[in-house]
Amino acid sequence: MALSDPTRRAILARLTVGEATVQELAQPFALSQPAISKHLKVLEAAGFIETGREAQRRPRRIKQETLKQVADWIEPFRTLWESRFDNLERHLAAKSQKEK
Repeated sequence: MALSDPTRRAILARLTVGEATVQELAQPFALSQPAISKHLKVLEAAGFIETGREAQRRPRRIKQETLKQVADWIEPFRTLWESRFDNLERHLAAKSQKEK
């Protein structure tokens, strides 16, 4: 899955600031430019980013509509897990009170 890799998630996080070239995206990583390009191909194939064309530059940018679809899909799961963690917190607090 495209979002399972931390490098790809970091690339997406960087692209939320604005478009960037492969060289700009590679800077914070100890990876070669070809390795970063492979990550970009995965993200592009998954529909998360697109490649622009400005003369010799090929800046990458986020496809916001795809990320919105992912966020909308994941929201019910986030809500469910937050509820479960809240229940666990209440349970542990009650257990702690009983032990005192």
